[in-house]
Amino acid sequence: MIIKHIHIKTIFILTISLLSLLNHLFAQNDTPVLDTQVNGTVMIKRGLINNDSAYTNYASGEFTPGRGFDLVRTKFGTLNISIYAMARYLNQMPGTQTWEDHLGRPHDLTGRNDFYWHRSMIWFSGWLGTPKFTYTATVWTVFTTQQTLIYGNMQYKVNKHLRFGLGVGPNLSVRSMQGSFPFYSSTDRTMGEDALRGGFTHGFWITGEVVPKLYYNVMFGNNLSTLGIQASKLTRNIAKSASIWWMPTTGEFGPRGGIGDLENHDKLATRFGFSYVNSREDRFNNIGTPSPDNTQIRMTDGVLFFETGALADNVTIDNATYNMFSIDAGFKIRGFNLQAEFYGRKLSKFAADGPLPVSELNDFGYSLQVNKMILPKKLILYGVHSYFFDEFKRHPWEVGGGINLYPLKNRSWRLNGQVMHVYKTAAGGTFGLYTAGQTGTTITFGSDILL
Repeated sequence: MIIKHIHIKTIFILTISLLSLLNHLFAQNDTPVLDTQVNGTVMIKRGLINNDSAYTNYASGEFTPGRGFDLVRTKFGTLNISIYAMARYLNQMPGTQTWEDHLGRPHDLTGRNDFYWHRSMIWFSGWLGTPKFTYTATVWTVFTTQQTLIYGNMQYKVNKHLRFGLGVGPNLSVRSMQGSFPFYSSTDRTMGEDALRGGFTHGFWITGEVVPKLYYNVMFGNNLSTLGIQASKLTRNIAKSASIWWMPTTGEFGPRGGIGDLENHDKLATRFGFSYVNSREDRFNNIGTPSPDNTQIRMTDGVLFFETGALADNVTIDNATYNMFSIDAGFKIRGFNLQAEFYGRKLSKFAADGPLPVSELNDFGYSLQVNKMILPKKLILYGVHSYFFDEFKRHPWEVGGGINLYPLKNRSWRLNGQVMHVYKTAAGGTFGLYTAGQTGTTITFGSDILL
């Protein structure tokens, strides 16, 4: 009994001592000095900074968190949670129509008329061991496509000139794939941005500052888009992309490099960039199956490139080489923003199960977005125009505009309304705002938040 009493007493004392030690360690830890260039988007306490534009988006594309809320901050590491959510109403008119592809074949179209909680993203992010080593884990769902994924990336910053990243990131095809999400003119990309671009994939990237105000990013990935593609279906070909951008006047372009000048720059902010992608693409399923697993590439008539019969009746393309470049220029001053981008895409070196009428497709296009703040930090009006000089000489285009209202006088909460007239829409899918082949008017009303 005496021994048992001693054991119980010893265990009790050790437990109390251990709890006291842990409490001391976690309660007394000084918050480490943070490298804001590494963790500015996730580690700065809410409300303590007036200009988000000082903090750059480094986590690659749509996968960079907002400021969020700190859950843990110790000398060992940090954990932050951040949320993005968007809901909208979409009406594509007329409700029914028939359109013809470039071969003159008719397709029936039923325009969408629906309400959706469209997209949600929950980021868990921070650093481990040193602020130079950061991580992001993302829960992502798009209700309109019934897709839910958990993915992320890890990055290590050697210095301001060199940062390594591994995980899911963008093919560097257009500027909007490289950090501006969700700060677009509307709640999604324009037709010009959406029709020709690559997607997101698993890969390895290197990014940094070349000289002051000049930056680079190089990406090596599995393919143009990882969505719906299992590892067992991948080929040994690697997608390669690179981008450079120069901000010669102020060295920044607003929060996340996004569209609109809600921050009301008093000095002219400028950004000029060039991006390029090369990838040998596969349809990723049996050539006898009409519908391909690779749905990233569409022709400018809206037809999926790897779909059976895309270029010739009953002929299926199994492999092709994708090359794309884009040149972008943007300006911001006193609530005014102009963003222009020119695109070029070449599809070539086709491997098919039958004869084809062409050996390559060359398509070009541009998008132009103009934003003007009407009420300081409250109301922005904008216009959008896209146009294509395509191989099929269909010349898809769009023109329209909308309004953005910011109830909290910052980008955390936005109300958006937009009206667009589209002609022979080149983009398609329920992920964005467009249905392939549509000619008519599309109305959207939406709201999104970024915490």
